[in-house]
Amino acid sequence: MKPKTILLVAGARPNFMKVAPVLRELSKHPDTFTPKLVHTGQHYDPEMSDIFFDELDLPKPDRFLGVGSGTHAEQTAKVMVAFEKVCLEERPDLVVVVGDVNSTLACALTAKKLWIQVAHVEAGLRSRDWTMPEEINRVVTDAISDLLYTPSRDADQNLLREGIPAERIHFVGNVMIDSLLALLPKTECRDTLARHAVEAGRYATLTLHRPSNVDDADVLAGIIDVLIDLSRELPIIWPVHPRSRKNLEASGMSHRLQAAPGIRMTDPLGYLDMLTLNRNARMIITDSGGLQEEAAVLGVPCITLRENTERPITVECGCNEVVGNRPAAIRAAVASALNKNRQSIRVPDLWDGRAARRIIATIRES
Repeated sequence: MKPKTILLVAGARPNFMKVAPVLRELSKHPDTFTPKLVHTGQHYDPEMSDIFFDELDLPKPDRFLGVGSGTHAEQTAKVMVAFEKVCLEERPDLVVVVGDVNSTLACALTAKKLWIQVAHVEAGLRSRDWTMPEEINRVVTDAISDLLYTPSRDADQNLLREGIPAERIHFVGNVMIDSLLALLPKTECRDTLARHAVEAGRYATLTLHRPSNVDDADVLAGIIDVLIDLSRELPIIWPVHPRSRKNLEASGMSHRLQAAPGIRMTDPLGYLDMLTLNRNARMIITDSGGLQEEAAVLGVPCITLRENTERPITVECGCNEVVGNRPAAIRAAVASALNKNRQSIRVPDLWDGRAARRIIATIRES
C-alpha cells in the first residue's frame, strides 16, 4: 500500500519545537508515511530560523510559503491562498497543525475545506480570554479538527464541554517537552552562562512581548521599575523581542535599562542557549506560553505576567504564578519565587518525552 502523505505545518519558532519530534517519529516508518514539512514563513528571520533548524535537527522544509508579516487578516489570508496550492499539488492524506498561531488556523481551515483530514497537536488549551488572537485560533482549529492531541487532562475536559466527540480526543502529553528532554543533555557543556557572565541559580531569565505588557508606556514603565529593583539583587538575562525593543526605544526607557548593570539585554537567542539559561535560572519571568511549560519540567519557579493562562496545569503542579502586570503583584511573586522550594514542583502527567510516539500510534490506527 502507498505510504500516507502527511503535511506538517509550522509557522513560528515555537511551532518547530512541536513539529520536530512528530516529524522524527513519522520518518521512522517510511513504508507507512511520507511526511513533508511546510514552513509558512509567518515568523522568518534567516539567522534565527537557521539556528532552530540546526539545533532541532530539522531537515530543510519541503515547502516554504514565505508569507511574512501583516495584520491578522492579511497573514491568515496569505497563508490560506499559498497553502491551498500546496494541498492541491500534494494531495495529502492528513495535515498536522500545532499550537495556536495564525498559520495553525489558516492551514487547518484550508485543509478542511478540501476534505483533507486535520490533526491538531496541543489541542484543548483555553485561556477564555477572547482578546487574545491565539484563543480564537485555538477554539476554531479544535472545532474543525478530526484528531485532537491534548497535552493535559484539563484540555480533554475543555473539548468535551465544547461538544467535541470523545473518540476524536487523545491525551498524549506535551510534545514540546519531547524536544526539551531530547536536547537537555546538550546544554550541560555549553558556555552560555559564561558568555552572559552569570552563575547557575544566581540570575533570572525574562521574556516580554505581549501587547498588553509592552504597547502601553505606563504599563511597561511599571514593569521596568520592578525589573530594575530586582536586578540589584539578581541579574536578569533578557533576550529582547523586536516589538519590545521598538517600544523601549520609542518611550525612552532604553536609557534607564542601559544604566541598570544588572539587566543584560541581548538579541533573541537560539533554543539551546535559551534552554541552558532557563535550566539554570533562579526564576523565569515571562508572558510566553511555552516557557511556562518548560519551567514546570525544569523545576524552575515561573512568574507569568498575564491575567490568565491557557496552561493552568503549570499552576497546579506548583511551578507557575500568574500575576498580571501590576507592579505590586509582580514584586510579591518575585519574593515568593526567591523563597520557593523547587522540590515542591512536580512534572505533569505524560510530560515524559514520548508524546510524539503516542501521536504516531493513533495516526497509524486512524
